Amino acid sequence: MRRDSVPFYYHITSGIRITVRPSYLRDRSNPVLGQFVFGYHIRIENVGEQASQLRTRRWLIHDESVQPDSVVEGEGVVGEQPHLLPGQVHEYRSFCVLQSPQGWMEGSYRFVRDDGSSFEAIIPRFTLAAEPRADTVS
Repeated sequence: MRRDSVPFYYHITSGIRITVRPSYLRDRSNPVLGQFVFGYHIRIENVGEQASQLRTRRWLIHDESVQPDSVVEGEGVVGEQPHLLPGQVHEYRSFCVLQSPQGWMEGSYRFVRDDGSSFEAIIPRFTLAAEPRADTVS
């Protein structure tokens, strides 16, 4: 799949725009062992008028071959709790491993504004789909 054809997903909640661009990491995957590795690039933009700090994350990960869905919760993102002034952006990359070639992820980040109010910013549901190999027939 060409880089420019990789889908992206976004959602705006209370002045925070979250954009996700997932990708299948073929070189890190081992389908024979049921290991399908997916990367995702996250861009968090403060498009609002108030500064906000990302405090926690909550992910719901759906793997077509595993029930129930996995829930991952924790402080910040990749060891950081970015404080975003209006117009600022924070980006990071992460990954997950599924046992099947298809699934999805979604979730939320809890933000706290400088005035002490808080809100949950939606991470839109995005599809995880392994690309078919070029040397196989579909």
